[in-house]
Amino acid sequence: MSSGTPSLTRMAHALRFLAVDAVEQAQSGHPGAPLGMAEMATVLWTRHLKHNPSNPAWPDRDRFVLSNGHASMLLYALLHLTAYALPLEELKKFRQLLSLTPGHPEQGLTPGVETTTGPLGQGLANAVGMALAEKLLAAEFNRPGHAVINHMSYVFMGDGCLMEGISHEACSLAGTLRLSKLIALYDDNGISIDGHVQAWFSDDTPARFRAYGWNVIAKVDGHDPAAVDAALQQAREQAQQPDGRPTLICCQTRIGQGAPNKAGGHDVHGAPLGKAETQAMREALDWPAPPFEVPAELVSAWSATERGRTAEQVWRLRFEAYRSDYPELAEELERRWRGDLPQAFETELADKLRQLAAATQPLATRKSSQLALDALAPLLPEIFGGSADLSSSNLTNFKGCVSAGRDQAGNHLSYGVREFGMAALMNGMALHGGFIPYGGTFLTFSDYSRNAIRMAALMKLQVIHVFTHDSIGLGEDGPTHQAVEHVPSLRIIPGLEVWRPCDAQETALAWSAALQRRDGPSALVLSRQNLPALSRPEQAEGIERGAYVLREAAQPCAVLLATGSEVQLAVQAQEQLAALGVAVRVVSMPCSNRFDAQSSAYQDEVLPPDLPTVAIEAAQPDFWRKYVGRRGAVIGMRTFGESAPAPALYRHFGITTEALVLAVRGLLKI
Repeated sequence: MSSGTPSLTRMAHALRFLAVDAVEQAQSGHPGAPLGMAEMATVLWTRHLKHNPSNPAWPDRDRFVLSNGHASMLLYALLHLTAYALPLEELKKFRQLLSLTPGHPEQGLTPGVETTTGPLGQGLANAVGMALAEKLLAAEFNRPGHAVINHMSYVFMGDGCLMEGISHEACSLAGTLRLSKLIALYDDNGISIDGHVQAWFSDDTPARFRAYGWNVIAKVDGHDPAAVDAALQQAREQAQQPDGRPTLICCQTRIGQGAPNKAGGHDVHGAPLGKAETQAMREALDWPAPPFEVPAELVSAWSATERGRTAEQVWRLRFEAYRSDYPELAEELERRWRGDLPQAFETELADKLRQLAAATQPLATRKSSQLALDALAPLLPEIFGGSADLSSSNLTNFKGCVSAGRDQAGNHLSYGVREFGMAALMNGMALHGGFIPYGGTFLTFSDYSRNAIRMAALMKLQVIHVFTHDSIGLGEDGPTHQAVEHVPSLRIIPGLEVWRPCDAQETALAWSAALQRRDGPSALVLSRQNLPALSRPEQAEGIERGAYVLREAAQPCAVLLATGSEVQLAVQAQEQLAALGVAVRVVSMPCSNRFDAQSSAYQDEVLPPDLPTVAIEAAQPDFWRKYVGRRGAVIGMRTFGESAPAPALYRHFGITTEALVLAVRGLLKI
């Protein structure tokens, strides 16, 4: 061990051996990428990254995303060595139950982890969302001489991230928007699980990113700290230019670098090195320390505590000067960072909801959604909307919204036909803080964005998905666009609240619930066709509980259960059955997830166990069996749709009032 300040290469070896030791102890994990990216990580985290291990939530910190999340031990080693609250004992419990070092990084679990990664490409898209949030907030709040929002978003990514289609969606948009404070470091090692990628991934990646409008620094030796340092410095300087662009740094590396007999091959990607190779690596790199031990001089060199504390203190002095000159802006910015809703929203919400509930004319719930946005968005400057090239169909724009673009800040973005990219960017914006993002597309295209929706639920992010054209009710566009299985499949994602409102009042309350929810994403499922405004009891607070009695009857002998556009059919069926002397209750269930979270007493009050229930929804019917049981019946769609006007389709598939009446009579044997 040399005397004096350790070399960056020696510091990189500390990362290597912590990663190798943890994978070896767990007998599970991916050592190849941490070994190959060690110099890249060392240079970035010691020479460029602005962060404070003592305060991982410092708002003006740089963001670091490990998009190739299988390299998680690289990140855990970085966090441990720079003195985040991740002790060595947690590294020794890598991939074990309830440890802070799971197999892939998990935001909200491990201090310093900015986003949950593992599904390749999504971390890259999250970083694009973070860079977009930084640019928008800076434009909104910074003032001359007061750059209180001025940070970078860095992302590490591998070949797999760039093979995933989401990388194209996100990076194309990043280039168009000139997100200059985004710097991506590509671990170009030419290896994936199946072997050398040239046989299935021969893209000219630098040319691809130049075509997106990125600044590209190609052919950087990823194992040369000086070369990586120079590339990062060049990228950061370029980012500060008025015409700056996002930067891709192509770091040519060798997977498993340092392992003398396994480096360069795909076998090192996802399996422990083994005792013999680990010992050979210790000898080859002159690393006599035993497993999980880092020499004291390296521990000292790696610690970022003082550097991070100083950086934050300097920024806080700047922020206090900003507060002195712009007290209202400072207060608003801090509120946005905390995620608190403005006082005006709390005080004016009830009045706004009453106004929206007063609608009497038939409206498509997508239009009711737009009216809710017209009313609520002015109360919430943190709302950032958008659509995947369907704003005029999803009606996600609202009165006074401003389109965001390359040279203009705003609160609504045309994402283009990029459903998956849009969903992952929204996750990045929510992770960054300062915004409540929402985005729209047709419900059937939620399939494209499903994994990002799942990741939002996993991370408990406040993200709102607006899904319109929700069923066969969209009509002539046919089965490719008619969502049949989508609503039930979205409902089973843990932590996602799916709202399918039946009219303007339920739609407004769905928006209210989504905007006030802090612990997870919401999906609003909305109709293309007009739906009637339904009368209901004055005290219909049950809407916010997910299900409620919309229409009661004296001594009901059955329950009609419906959502969305089919609620009107249940109301009509109740009237027809009443004419036959059969009393039934109508229950609207706009959000089954909310209802399932209620007490069993409330659930039994709404859906009495002793009453047979008939459910109706223009969707795959199996989901409703848990509510109707063996005694009940479900009317739904067991096939794909057809191309025809909506009324004809409802008749053709038997989603009708008459079908409900017959089902009730059949259950009651009358």
